[in-house]
Amino acid sequence: MTTRNILCAYSGEEARLSGLRYAIKIAKYHDGWLTGVVPHSAPTIQTRFGGQLPRDVIEQIRAADQERVENMGKRFYLEAERAGYRDRSDFVELEEDSNLMLSEFARSFDLVVTGVQTSDAGDVHLAANPDTLALQSGRPVLIVPNAYKSEGLAKHAIVAWDGKRAAARALGDAMPILENKAKVTLLSVGSKAPEGIDRVLLNLERHGINAEFAERPRKKSVGQTVLNTMDEVGAELIVMGAYEHSKFSHDFFGGVTTDIMKDSPVPVFMSH
Repeated sequence: MTTRNILCAYSGEEARLSGLRYAIKIAKYHDGWLTGVVPHSAPTIQTRFGGQLPRDVIEQIRAADQERVENMGKRFYLEAERAGYRDRSDFVELEEDSNLMLSEFARSFDLVVTGVQTSDAGDVHLAANPDTLALQSGRPVLIVPNAYKSEGLAKHAIVAWDGKRAAARALGDAMPILENKAKVTLLSVGSKAPEGIDRVLLNLERHGINAEFAERPRKKSVGQTVLNTMDEVGAELIVMGAYEHSKFSHDFFGGVTTDIMKDSPVPVFMSH
């Protein structure tokens, strides 16, 4: 299946349009369509202190918020127009009272592109949470680092492979993208490689993918080992399964998904 229908979810001002610009490149490469979306809910100050604020102050907050969203739409169309892709792009404001969550809206797309989750309290109510999207939408999510720049799409991808369900799902979802790469590195981290590596490599070969297997001992954390190997082999994209354990344990104790999303200097393709 070709990646033709791409959703770009706003992820905060820190991203500096890196996610949107990369999403446009993907849409152009696959001759697809691009939709921008802002999940618009009530501002943090309104939800926390709304009962203590005068009505006119709440209306001013809402008006300022609406102006921000309108400016986001204008910026989305401006970037699409600059790339010569305006006629195949549209922008949606997903309001809280529409009863449609972003994860539900995303289910009608082939791929969701977004940035790293914002830490700005003034942006949270308008920004996508990439790990929640990967967990709840059932769609693959591509997370583009803040201020990430590239001349084109990645030519070399590294696939974090542990033989488990989430990794298999990510590999299957990424296949349309991997088929267009010059090289793919299948990476196993630990003292013993998962069973069936030869069959995985054969599957990639039958898809016309030039793949090689790399095995690395775990150093410090699995996530850091993946990132070190990515840098070592010169990969420009990481493909991985999301949250083989519960999201709560990842948020509380940390984990591979959390570490890689936070520290990766290249885009990360995740599926759950």
